[in-house]
Amino acid sequence: MNAYDAIMTRRSARNYKPDMIEADKLEKLVNAGRYAPSGGNSQTNHFFVITDKAVIGKLVELAQAAFAKMEITEDTYVSLKASIAKSKEGGYSFCYNAPVLVVVANRKDYGNNIADTVAAIENMMIEANELNLGSCYINQLKWLNEEPEVLAYMRQLGMREDERVYGSVIFGYPQTEDGLPNREPLKRKGNEVTYI
Repeated sequence: MNAYDAIMTRRSARNYKPDMIEADKLEKLVNAGRYAPSGGNSQTNHFFVITDKAVIGKLVELAQAAFAKMEITEDTYVSLKASIAKSKEGGYSFCYNAPVLVVVANRKDYGNNIADTVAAIENMMIEANELNLGSCYINQLKWLNEEPEVLAYMRQLGMREDERVYGSVIFGYPQTEDGLPNREPLKRKGNEVTYI
């Protein structure tokens, strides 16, 4: 699969088999993220590659507890609204039971922290498609990057005092009939282009 095809056929997967990704594939995913562009070639992303079910479970538990305390308002972002509502119901898992969660942190006071994080995650998602793996961008831990209990737990995992989470991504083998990611083309309904 060439790069263009990997980009054009990438879709988010929200249902995964429990099978762990092979070590060589996981290394390719992480390297794809590490080789993403960064502002001024700063390379300040900090990747937490989490395959331990207990650690993922603890992050899920902390996120559900934090979201359950929040209130939905008229202007609450649609995805955040869904996370809050599902957390209040109980049993909410933001990572769809994927066997791998990669949390990307960066320096809090660095002006390109979100952009660098997103570039790395996009690289990893494109590489996942090439490797016949499913992936999905995860916002929940970014929304909670100042929540005290989530912050404390991420620090236990090695996140430095001056870092915050700016994005996450999940990976695994999709729970599909053929075991491959859904690559059905999606019609564009936005992202206007003006040629000048």
